[in-house]
Amino acid sequence: MKKVLKFPFDFYWGTATASHQIEGGQNNDWSVWEKKVAKKLAKNSKKSFKKNPNWQKFQSEAENPDNYISGQACDSWNKFEEDFNIIQFLGLKAYRFSIEWSRIEPEEGKFDEQAIARYKKMITSLRARKIEPFVTLWHWTLPIWLAEKGGTTAIDFPEKFANYAEKLAESFGSEVKFWVTLNEPEIQSSHAYMKGLWPPQKKSILLTIAAIKNLISAHKMAFAVIKRQNKDAQIGVAKHQVAFEMARPTIWNKILKKIADKIWNFYFLDEISEHQDFIGLNHYNRNVINGWYGKNPKKVQTDFGWEFYPESIYQCLVELRKYNKPVYITENGLADAHDDLREEFIRRSLVAIHNAISVGIDVRGYFYWSLLDNFEWDKGYWLKFGLVAVDRETTERKVRDSAYVYKDIVEDGFVENDEK
Repeated sequence: MKKVLKFPFDFYWGTATASHQIEGGQNNDWSVWEKKVAKKLAKNSKKSFKKNPNWQKFQSEAENPDNYISGQACDSWNKFEEDFNIIQFLGLKAYRFSIEWSRIEPEEGKFDEQAIARYKKMITSLRARKIEPFVTLWHWTLPIWLAEKGGTTAIDFPEKFANYAEKLAESFGSEVKFWVTLNEPEIQSSHAYMKGLWPPQKKSILLTIAAIKNLISAHKMAFAVIKRQNKDAQIGVAKHQVAFEMARPTIWNKILKKIADKIWNFYFLDEISEHQDFIGLNHYNRNVINGWYGKNPKKVQTDFGWEFYPESIYQCLVELRKYNKPVYITENGLADAHDDLREEFIRRSLVAIHNAISVGIDVRGYFYWSLLDNFEWDKGYWLKFGLVAVDRETTERKVRDSAYVYKDIVEDGFVENDEK
């Protein structure tokens, strides 16, 4: 027997992307870096993914250095109208996308009015389709001039970010209500400076801390300047949250969970708690603790090798209750090239989200990641997260079957769950 779970009438159904991953033609710190490391990433790919049961399906693509060069990406800089038509066709009410800082300020203190006009055209085009724009200011990439100064660790990073935010707030005015200042600040900081995997590949706990502190200050300063331009603006961050789940409630497991939650899940949010109108939740997986971290059973795995367990989003939502803020799920999705798991993932995720709403969590929107198959950072193009498949050679778009399932849910405003 099926149970119908109805979502609020004004719930924001959406999807999300990031500029570097879809636009093409970038000139930023990542586009420079990826050309330097493409051969190395290709050579090391098998070793990096030797535990991934899906590896052989993508081996030829992942071992090709061209896979790691973003290049034209999905060519969305030129094809954004086509992308917006797809969003409209799917019946979605909102679209989260990011502004490419390197396009806006290619030289320090010099703003490109043509690039700003292009993004304004995108916003106008979305509004013409009755699609609410959720604008992300920073999704990891940096102008080259800023990267050369130290990027997120530069002493004046917060001021530079606030200047950039102020320029866009002035330019977009009331046409943008929802602003996401930063995307997953802890991911960028840990990968760039703790693990040394991403540009500038410097392993340093001190630089990691400096980057996080700067990003906290940058958010607070951007919050203030945007509010000065538009007091009605709604501002938050897209925060990566992991569901740290104890296999058994032992004292040691409780200690490990408390440490992980404090450092990874809550530190950044605690620091900006008085400077956010909403919380953007990015969630992909859980981390089962059983004497140590990462003890997930992984009975089914996505193409990425991540455990397929959509229900973990419920725990993350409930754990955000203490902030007493509206929550928008700004990213949630999976890599699934053959579209075998995506339909079930979306349905089960939405059931879990509805369960969180039913216990009083103020969830106001869901943005599936991603609209398009795109450039997945240091993994390149072989991971397919999109509701829409994109041909690498022609950039032709093709709506996947799972997207039609999402479309039906959006149009109906409810998801069905097996009655227990």
